[in-house]
Amino acid sequence: MNRTFIVCLALAVTASAAPAQVNPAGLKWGAPPPGLPKGARLAVLSGDPTKEGMFTIRLRFPPGYAVQPHWHPSDELVTVMAGQVSLGMGSRVDRTKVRTLVTGGYVVAPAKMHHYAFTRTGATIQITSHGPFAINYVNPRDDPRRS
Repeated sequence: MNRTFIVCLALAVTASAAPAQVNPAGLKWGAPPPGLPKGARLAVLSGDPTKEGMFTIRLRFPPGYAVQPHWHPSDELVTVMAGQVSLGMGSRVDRTKVRTLVTGGYVVAPAKMHHYAFTRTGATIQITSHGPFAINYVNPRDDPRRS
């Protein structure tokens, strides 16, 4: 009986993971959501960030890229896949109070927490969250959708 359960569990995990299997070379990079500044590139790994439910995306930032203080309605689980990203918490950018994460670094930004990010060298990050994706700027003048 235990062997049958393990085989069924293995089949269920394999079947549920198959639609989200992708290697880096298979990623399709495109424009990011309109709430992010121009220059970033986005690839969807799983789910649909425009709809209700879990999703995982990768964002590629060029050198000098910055996202002003903002918040999201859902928790964000962020992993640095390549490069370095400096992250700060709060409603105003204070580069003396940031934490720089390197490749493999990880952070959780809880829902509605004000935070900001920038990279001097460029970076690729992976975000898992609950959709639909939304970004709300602390200062509406920072919102790239206004221009």
